[in-house]
Amino acid sequence: MTKNSFKFIAVLCVGIATVGLASFTAGCSSTPTRESTGEYIDDSTITAKVKGDLVHDPVVKALEVNVETFKGVVQLSGFVNTAAEKNQAGRVAAAVRGVTNVTNNIVVK
Repeated sequence: MTKNSFKFIAVLCVGIATVGLASFTAGCSSTPTRESTGEYIDDSTITAKVKGDLVHDPVVKALEVNVETFKGVVQLSGFVNTAAEKNQAGRVAAAVRGVTNVTNNIVVK
């Protein structure tokens, strides 16, 4: 192989690596309707923490409250017996680190 052949192969390898890295990075970035891998993990952690805190709360019946998180926004849904339970669930969720907003769609029976 000539010296120019080695340069060509080196440039080709760098180009392929750059395109691969760009594709990998784009696959991990978020859009307004899709979370990045890191955001998904963060949201899963927030959801687990909110659920755990609701289970330990003496006012809220946690088994009747559903929790979903998207980009730090927690959505609560389900059914409770009193407005006090609904309001407490919202306060518990809002107190969790990483929560940016709480949408409380819980319905009082």
